[in-house]
Amino acid sequence: MMLVLLLGMTAASAERRVALVLGNSQYQHAAALPNPVRDAEAMAERLQALGFEVVSGFDLTKQQTQTTVAQFAKQVRGADVALFFYAGHGLQVSGKNYLLPIDAALEDETSLDFEAVSVDFVLRQMSRETSIRLVFLDACRDNPLAQVLTKTAGVKGASSGLAEIPIENGGAGTLVAFAASPNQLTYDGSGDHSPFTKALLQHIGETNISITEAVNRVTSDVFKATNGKQRPWINVSLTTEVVLHKVDLNAPLIVGEARPPQEEADSGTRNTGVAAGQNGDQLALDVLRQKIPKLATDEPIFFDRPIKFGDPAIDGKSIAQLIKSEPLFSPVEGLDKSMWQGKHCDGCHQWNEARLCEQAKNFATNDVSVMRLQHPLGTRFKVALAKWAQSGCQ
Repeated sequence: MMLVLLLGMTAASAERRVALVLGNSQYQHAAALPNPVRDAEAMAERLQALGFEVVSGFDLTKQQTQTTVAQFAKQVRGADVALFFYAGHGLQVSGKNYLLPIDAALEDETSLDFEAVSVDFVLRQMSRETSIRLVFLDACRDNPLAQVLTKTAGVKGASSGLAEIPIENGGAGTLVAFAASPNQLTYDGSGDHSPFTKALLQHIGETNISITEAVNRVTSDVFKATNGKQRPWINVSLTTEVVLHKVDLNAPLIVGEARPPQEEADSGTRNTGVAAGQNGDQLALDVLRQKIPKLATDEPIFFDRPIKFGDPAIDGKSIAQLIKSEPLFSPVEGLDKSMWQGKHCDGCHQWNEARLCEQAKNFATNDVSVMRLQHPLGTRFKVALAKWAQSGCQ
């Protein structure tokens, strides 16, 4: 017998999503930046996990950048969601934004057209027959090439900070998120990622969170992490809610048998149709229920009291303690360990007692749903939540 579990359709299965991810660190005519390539590589992995077709490039020259953007332009046409992420040096000249490939020298204003990449050029490519456009620019780092244009070439209006990007109407809308406010610089960060990308990696794929709310959380995290010195800036004109990781937590779990049709010649019984299917479904449910682990206690479960789970990794801890602890398993299948190890569960899930109670009620109502997905704190934690909900989430 084979059990077939329909876990609920996610947004990714119904939408076509295409992303362009670029990161430049090893500049030939400016100091190397430690984080942009790491930022871009991590973002590419994150977007792939969210169902995006990703076109990526790291430490690209101008020619390589144009080739990569051209590939993206062909692939993105007609997509439901088009996304662009860039980390590296960028600058603005007279209100126009430019991204700098690693071989950019910028001796004068003329060299902008031949050595830099206009942000407007990339935006045009991702706007062809696409419904939703999401842009994330971590490109406002202190840029010595901007200083060269200003001091040596006498170019007025050259600045490391990027300029505001106007949003054109069309489709379901556009969101543009800068790592810093217009004309301000960002911090590359002392860790593996810049403050902006670190926060974006954490929030962009949160379950059932709109992209607008996710970016608001990014803004808050970056502002706190930099002691108020850096505030991301958002320009948004979306006519529909965009959720990149949509999960119906209340969807029924459909369990059934998958078996080849039985020929009458091989059996003395006739196929009974619906009745047989119903019996098979009930048998499958019974088998699944037998796999639900038992707790090591029959006592009532309370939110803030220690629990005997029967799992040494979490035994003796309360629900309140565990939602602030580190996950035991990846919250998203295939997610890189650097994204979740050492993190706190409530930081990713925004758990609190009220939200957790609503989730627990689903486990209590549909008991086999505790087997639907691996939980970052283990299956017994789900079992305890269901029992907690049955007593009114006390």
